[in-house]
Amino acid sequence: MKTTIVSPKTYTYGSLILGGILRERGHAVTITRDLSTTGEVTLLSLFSTSQLLDPEIKEFAKRSSKIYVGGPVGLVPEIVLGELEVDAVVMGEGEEVVVDLVEEGPSAEIPGLAFLQDGEVVKTEPVPASDLDHVMPLIPEDLKSQNVRGANVYIETHRGCLGGCTFCQVPRFFGRSIRSRSLENILAEVREMKKMGVARVAVSGGTGSLFGYGKEVNKEAFIELLSSLAEILGPRNLSVPDMRVDFVDEEILEAVREYTVGWVFFGIESGSEKMLKVMKKGTTPEKNLEAVDLAHRCGVKVGGSFIVGYPGETEEDYQATLDFMDEAMLEDVFASVAEPIPGTPLAKLALDYPKDDNLLYREHAGDYRALKLSEAEARCFNLMLHGQNCKPIPKIVDDATYSAFLEEARTQGRDVRRVMDLLEKYRGQIV
Repeated sequence: MKTTIVSPKTYTYGSLILGGILRERGHAVTITRDLSTTGEVTLLSLFSTSQLLDPEIKEFAKRSSKIYVGGPVGLVPEIVLGELEVDAVVMGEGEEVVVDLVEEGPSAEIPGLAFLQDGEVVKTEPVPASDLDHVMPLIPEDLKSQNVRGANVYIETHRGCLGGCTFCQVPRFFGRSIRSRSLENILAEVREMKKMGVARVAVSGGTGSLFGYGKEVNKEAFIELLSSLAEILGPRNLSVPDMRVDFVDEEILEAVREYTVGWVFFGIESGSEKMLKVMKKGTTPEKNLEAVDLAHRCGVKVGGSFIVGYPGETEEDYQATLDFMDEAMLEDVFASVAEPIPGTPLAKLALDYPKDDNLLYREHAGDYRALKLSEAEARCFNLMLHGQNCKPIPKIVDDATYSAFLEEARTQGRDVRRVMDLLEKYRGQIV
């Protein structure tokens, strides 16, 4: 049976894995980022809520004869089935599901599926993958040309997260225990990717240093992972960007400096202790600053992500974030308007929060009032500008950068309002 896996614009790691599993079972499988290609059976890999609102994706789903959707959007299948004309949604991990789904079609006997039957949504209980040491993924010829935050591909070394951040879907999708792949399986995969022309690889998994986690951080396993990957790719082609501040120490950061491009990416989110508690980050501004300082002392550069417009964020909370940035002197800053991803606690919080108090809908009346921004957009825009001034070597914001930041803030505000509209549309089904 000819199966086409479509991963619009960006190849998701999961789409490569499912392609490899189907190929191993004798299926003729192709994988593409192009929405013009369908097969006898089409698997559509979606990672973002906004993709459910994309007119091209909606049209693609409509004209595909047998089409099944997988990816993080499956956390709330009612929305997927309501927005896209598809035959089924994979609600969790796909390894144990994909072969039966492609060969037999959706049924109540297959775990982790949602589909419509007589106008009602039928859901079966998801089953986590029993073994993450998978067969060789299906590696497309053009994977080597992909660029996702500087890497051709993000590989998965483990699943799960020990954190409980209210805005994040990872612990809801993969669970809060850590399941790691074997080092041998990871290295074999990366060697094959290199043969296919892939040069730059990023280690993913939510928090890179949790690879091999048992009852505590397994530093030896993580360091061996980095050193082994660096032997294959070279340190300049390896990155391990995503880290939690509470799972790094001097040894881990020195390994990052020695075996990778020498950057980490901390989810700092806010300089306000009150907002960090609302987000259930499990850290404090002081601990965040200590981690940044430690990384700098170890010769590692730090990028930090920040969230603005979170329900309950006051002007004082926002100012605390700006003050934190002044002190931290991060090499890079990423700002985002709080997005209530369906299935997360933030989604329910945002739905229940009075709209008049939601910064997404409140008109900004401060320094940027002439730009006609919402308060959330204005804070996002200002934070991006502020980040340029707080770098170890401050950068002058030219007209092009100013315009790009402004457009980014406006786009984020628009997209998050669309997600809010979507949540409101399905409130009765998901809350």
